[in-house]
Amino acid sequence: MTGETTVRTAVRIHGRSAQREAVRALLDGLRARSGHLVVTGEPGLGRTALLQWAADSFRAGPVLRLGPGEDRGAPATAGELLTTLRKAAGEAPLLVCVDDAHLWDAPARSALSHAAERLHTAGRVALLLSVAGHRAVDPEFARLPVVRLDPLAPSHADALLDEVTDGSTDPAVREHLLAEAEGNPALLLALVRRLTPAELRGLRPLPRPTADAGTLAAVAGSALTCLSGDACDLLLTVAAAVRAADGPDVDTRLVLDALRHLDPASAPTANLLPDVLAGAGDRLRFHSPLLCRAVHATAAPDRRRAAHRALADVLEADGQPLPALLHRSWSLSGPAPVARLADRLAAVAADGTTPASHGLRGTAYARAAELTADAPVRAERYTAAAEQALLAGRPDRARPLLAAARDCAAPAVVRGRAERVRGLAELRDGPVGDAHQSLLLAASLLAEDAPAEAASAALAAADAAWAAGDLSSCLATLSLGPAPGPRDAAGMLGPAAPDAATGADGLPGAVDLAGAVDGAGPGGVPVPTDQPGHRHAADPRQVVAPRHANAPGHATAPGHATVPGHATPGYAAVPSAVLAGGRTGGATPRTDAGARGGPGGTRVCGAVPDPVRDHRVGMRALLEGRLDRAAPSLGQVVERARTDDRPEALLRAASAALLLGNVDAARRAGARALAATRQSGSEALVPQALEYLAYAELRAGRHPQARAHAEEGLRTALRAGQRNTAAHHQAVLALAASIEDEPATVARHVTAALATARRHGLAQAATLAEWAAARADLGRGRPQDAADRLGLLVLPGPGRGHFAVWRLAVPCFVEAAALAGRPEDTHEVLTDFAGWAAFGADPQAAAQLARCHALLAPPDRADDLYRRALARHDEAGGDFERARTALLYGKWLRRRRRPREARGRLGTALAGFDRCGAGVWAAQARAELRALGAAPQGGGAGTLTGLTPQQLRIARHVAEGATNREVALTLAVSTRTVDYHLRKVFAVLGVRSRLELARMVEHADRTRGDRRAGDRM
Repeated sequence: MTGETTVRTAVRIHGRSAQREAVRALLDGLRARSGHLVVTGEPGLGRTALLQWAADSFRAGPVLRLGPGEDRGAPATAGELLTTLRKAAGEAPLLVCVDDAHLWDAPARSALSHAAERLHTAGRVALLLSVAGHRAVDPEFARLPVVRLDPLAPSHADALLDEVTDGSTDPAVREHLLAEAEGNPALLLALVRRLTPAELRGLRPLPRPTADAGTLAAVAGSALTCLSGDACDLLLTVAAAVRAADGPDVDTRLVLDALRHLDPASAPTANLLPDVLAGAGDRLRFHSPLLCRAVHATAAPDRRRAAHRALADVLEADGQPLPALLHRSWSLSGPAPVARLADRLAAVAADGTTPASHGLRGTAYARAAELTADAPVRAERYTAAAEQALLAGRPDRARPLLAAARDCAAPAVVRGRAERVRGLAELRDGPVGDAHQSLLLAASLLAEDAPAEAASAALAAADAAWAAGDLSSCLATLSLGPAPGPRDAAGMLGPAAPDAATGADGLPGAVDLAGAVDGAGPGGVPVPTDQPGHRHAADPRQVVAPRHANAPGHATAPGHATVPGHATPGYAAVPSAVLAGGRTGGATPRTDAGARGGPGGTRVCGAVPDPVRDHRVGMRALLEGRLDRAAPSLGQVVERARTDDRPEALLRAASAALLLGNVDAARRAGARALAATRQSGSEALVPQALEYLAYAELRAGRHPQARAHAEEGLRTALRAGQRNTAAHHQAVLALAASIEDEPATVARHVTAALATARRHGLAQAATLAEWAAARADLGRGRPQDAADRLGLLVLPGPGRGHFAVWRLAVPCFVEAAALAGRPEDTHEVLTDFAGWAAFGADPQAAAQLARCHALLAPPDRADDLYRRALARHDEAGGDFERARTALLYGKWLRRRRRPREARGRLGTALAGFDRCGAGVWAAQARAELRALGAAPQGGGAGTLTGLTPQQLRIARHVAEGATNREVALTLAVSTRTVDYHLRKVFAVLGVRSRLELARMVEHADRTRGDRRAGDRM
């Protein structure tokens, strides 16, 4: 069907920041040298658009475009090409753009490659090439630097869709288009063009398939032309096999055996592959996922069905029932429902003994739904497919499946499960306020027929309220409904064995997709103990300062509940993948059995402990300040996980351990959870496991380990489409970097975290990020800026930070305000923090409180308070916090003209900062020691040895009086690079001006000269 929508031309490139930065570096380098760069990517990803952007943004000289034909002026030899470039450039820099250089013939490609290596002889020339990414890079270009275009991130694809449709696309249609496009901008635009305005607005049903053969072929272009019949059969068989594979590659033997089934007279081999295929060991894959889809869609229908039939035959013989059934279903000749095959697909997908990934199970459920005529059963199967897609870390696939389920009439329990999946998807990658409402609705719909699942959804709703900073809603949600009984607990735990897991019709019981989410709640604590004021949610004792006599200032109203410890990503609690026999691979949502027989099909074995209920009871007690009730419940959650290897149980235990302040137990449970999620293939759970680990390491004062976990967590969260989880990892990285000498890194992570936090209402992540930025200011000796930032977070008012995080920043605020000459601002919040310290939960809190009082005390009391703080640090441990107190004490002693004592305290502080990698704070200690005339570790002439070679070169040029721009031209780098390295130099050397840097370099050179002279003597 031909659409009527006229697509507006996109006026800017969406995403591609790394690629544009690489192109900018090439163009900036023209001030001093020539350069070359190859851009590659599959059809439709925007190679031509990036070259056009480079040409449009280049203002320093002319732009020359070269093509393969004589009419485009491509010379035959490297010498001729260099002569052409020399003439075109003249005295100015020249940008040469060569689009689709892979289309040049071999001699022309060779000439282009040789010319690229000799560009310096033609003047200042930047050569920017684009080559196809759907095939291996030609050997002529293999030695050139390459920047690859990947599919757009969901947020960037979403922005592109908004730009070309003026934001008028129906939400369900939007989700479907984004899923179909898979990040390919040209395909997304082609899909929009294919639809009518009414279809885009959701007023008429979408054509099926939306990405049809013509659309895919148009985007693929000429990439699939000029192929022999045998090559076409090979490509089609690989493309068909990929549809039922766990990844982009397939087994070579499977493909060859299927080809023999297609043509018994043939003798296929994998020795000579078409250039669009890649072979690695015993695996085959397409270079381009788009071409894989295009090959399958454009094949003749009878040939396509024959390929699937051949694959089904081979897989059945190999004893792989689930992919065999999928291929058998795709070999059908018509779209009519096939009830028997659909039931078999759903039953095998639900069988925990069948080895299969969540992604493959989701594909099977979706195909079963397509073949199902009964609307309620079809809705249940679409919902099951969405659950599996979510567990596989593909929320982009889950959302269209939920939309398909919504189009089917279904009972309340089915709609409730669909709403729960939708809410969990939003919890990780959407506005958490919307997630809260979706999960509350799910709890309501599930209450009558599936009370355990209703409790699970309600706890996840509380988690969403936590992430949003809505304490009253969090408490109210935790109070919803009665605690589930033993039968409910058994149902929530899901099937325990294949025979007990299935109902009469062979379909599975319910999977506790939200179990870990509810279990964790706001539990995991993202704030390290060695951070000033860290009232981690990791400790139940740290979670809520109860209202009693020695805790003044603690409000009791829900909206003002005192929760000093909660600093975790509540939503970080994850969905549980509960499986038959405890195996994640078998996790399956309740399907048709539940639709036909209510909550049947779950194993009921008497009074089973209920970790979800225990966690809910413990969480609410903590939020209300009742530690005596909270500790036993949460302790049971931790204890039971010692003999449990299910990911969701271990994640729940890690969260509870953090709440209880048991950091070692949290780290053990988090590490086991990470191993279990990886082993089970539950990609959606990996980012949360890494998040708990990062928080536990921060709390233990192990900043490098926390950073390593958060960096991996960030990568996995982005791959899984979990932007909210990624925002929390960005906040952790900002907190870790704020003690190091990397202000640019802090700013980058803070900006990224706030971008998502503000868009999705993540009050907790926003508060953590703002706190990290303020602590970086404080570490760099900018207390006024730090006090301004922190004042917005901790002082009373509507803009105060997240209810569980702002108290953690109080010690930082007191230090910044005292150093900025604003001690009067601290009295109210310090009183509140004193109540929290008196609670006795956080071992660091008492030392931090004594330090705060020392900062504000008159001289006759400050000395004793500093000593008391250091003594408390000795009891509690934590290098960073103790070093901060020693630094402040050493500064105070130096200003009281007690140099000998000051040297000792400052030396201790420097050693502590060096030990935990707190470079920016170590620089402060070194500067104070220099002010005393002492030679700090790594100071004096040896200080320059702490610089990298590039930093040392920049430092020497600056010391000689060069500007940043002059240094950039001399070293052939960008001014941005010079700025970055110069900030690092200032931090490492502890200097604050170019004059001080020049003096230090001069002193180091003089000292080195004196030493050499002494050696000669």
